[in-house]
Amino acid sequence: MRAALYLRVSTARQAEHDVSIPDQKRQGEAYRAARGYQLVEIYVEPGASATNDRRPEFKRMIEAGTSKPAPFDIITVHSFSRFFRDHFELEFDVRKLAKNGVRLIPITQEMGDDPMHVMMRQIMALFDEYQSKENAKHVTRALKETARQGETRCAGRSIPMGKLDSLVAEHLETRLLQPERLEEILASVLDRRQERAERRREHIAELNKRAVETDLRLKRLYDAIAATTFARSPSASRSRSARSASWDRSPGCFRRSWRTAT
Repeated sequence: MRAALYLRVSTARQAEHDVSIPDQKRQGEAYRAARGYQLVEIYVEPGASATNDRRPEFKRMIEAGTSKPAPFDIITVHSFSRFFRDHFELEFDVRKLAKNGVRLIPITQEMGDDPMHVMMRQIMALFDEYQSKENAKHVTRALKETARQGETRCAGRSIPMGKLDSLVAEHLETRLLQPERLEEILASVLDRRQERAERRREHIAELNKRAVETDLRLKRLYDAIAATTFARSPSASRSRSARSASWDRSPGCFRRSWRTAT
C-alpha cells in the first residue's frame, strides 16, 4: 500500500528550533515500516496554522489525493490536529479523500471507519478546534498585557506602546501606502476571497448532493413502509382472498366477483 506522510508545526520558530517535525517523521516512518507500507511522498509544513487550509504543502497533498488516479492510498499524520484544527474542514477533506479511495490515518489516534469511530473522530476534532481557540485567546491576552507594559520577549531595549504606535504609523505611511504595494495587497486579498468563495461553493454543492441522496432514501423508505402497510391491512387480505376464489369460476362470474371485491 502506498503512503504519504504529512508533517506540520504551527510557527516558523518551532520549525527552526523544535524537534517536533523530526519526531513526527521518525514516528511516521516507523509506523509505515512496521506495516510494510511504501512511502511515496513526504509533505512538510514548517510553520502553518491548521485552523485553515492556507498551507501550500497541504493543498498540494489534497490535490494529489483527490486526483485520478491518486499517487497514494493513505495519508499518515501524527494526530488529527496536525491535519486540521477545524471540525468542519477536517470532515470535508476526510470525506473528499475517501471518495477517491484515500484514507487519513493518524498514527497516535488510529481508529476504524464504522459509525462509532466516525463519531469519536468528530468529537476529537471538536476538542482540537476548541483547544486551539482557547490557546489563541490566552496567548493574545498575554501579548497585549506585555506590550502595554512596554516589555519585550527578547533581551534589549523596551519600547513603550505609545512610541511603538508612532513607529508603526510612520512605517505604514512611508513603506506600505504606495500604489504598487497597495495593488499587490489588494490582489492578494481578492485571490483569497475568490479561493474562499470557490471552497464555499464546493461545500454547498456537496451538501446539496447529500440532501438529494437523503430525500431519495427517505422516499424509498416511505414507499416500502406504505407497501408493507397495505399488504398487511385486513381489506387487502379480503381483496386477495376474493380474487383467489374467483379463479375457479367461469369467465363471466370472475369478472363480476372482481368488481365486487374491488
